[in-house]
Amino acid sequence: MNQDTLYDALLDALYATFGQHPGFRVAHAKGLLLSGTFVASTQARTLSRAAHLQDEPVAVMARFSNFSGLPGTADGDPMASPHGLAIRFALPDGSSTDIVSHSFNGFPVATPQAFLAFLRGIAANGGSTPDERPLQAFLATHAQARAFLETPKPAPRSYAGIAYYGVNAFQFINDEGQLHVGRYRIEPMLASGVLSPSQAAAMPEDYLQEELAARLAAGPIRLRLVLQLATARDNSADGSIAWPASNPQLELGEITLERLVPAADQLQRQQRMGFNPGNLPDGISPSADPMIKARQGIYQRALLRRGVTSPADD
Repeated sequence: MNQDTLYDALLDALYATFGQHPGFRVAHAKGLLLSGTFVASTQARTLSRAAHLQDEPVAVMARFSNFSGLPGTADGDPMASPHGLAIRFALPDGSSTDIVSHSFNGFPVATPQAFLAFLRGIAANGGSTPDERPLQAFLATHAQARAFLETPKPAPRSYAGIAYYGVNAFQFINDEGQLHVGRYRIEPMLASGVLSPSQAAAMPEDYLQEELAARLAAGPIRLRLVLQLATARDNSADGSIAWPASNPQLELGEITLERLVPAADQLQRQQRMGFNPGNLPDGISPSADPMIKARQGIYQRALLRRGVTSPADD
């Protein structure tokens, strides 16, 4: 299967999992868009020459979301987790760069081919014979995928009160040509914990969106952007394996979210924005992780399938 065929098949498998919902993302369909600024730390400038990691504040757009591809998924539904956070940084030359993260430390698989088998297994799961239960056969030989499905992912009390993880590794290059490899983390300045399953089930369908609006009304939301650095023992090509918490971390800066995109513009702006982990500036490049290129291809195709030929860059 060539690359283009593989990416089309992956997108088809996602649609087979969640169904067709015109105008909405195939996954993380329900979300909320906010605007604000990012200010890099002094450490960030020594790590990379990327434009948004220098002296000047840059504008950001952030989208908090639920995992499911069903637009009506309640915020406390188990299918809403892991929750997502995507951030777009506006660069001085008019271009942009993105971070795509979710609230689980790891991805179910390491390669696009394994991801396709995983998605097809989910879409076909539930038959009465072994041949009709491909997911079980897949999980029997893919421990990380099983852990991804079976590890509890409790609903947060707030979108802005939990940590988010960029599961792919990237290379950061500074003006001297020095290279470091790391994965993003986005951490709350004020953690708010999680709900029990019974508490989540009793919450209003849109409680996370409502809480976020109330929180913003009381003042800006502040998040810390952190880079977890790879060590010699870490495989930067495999996003399914979380790196040890003991790895060195470097604070890249602070994200301040100040306002919601007006309600009348939310759906249209979200539809036209295609956050993409492969959208990288000078000073940041992909690692050997094959899922970076695959996600870039899938997301570009998904944008076109939901009818967007001129994506927003704001």
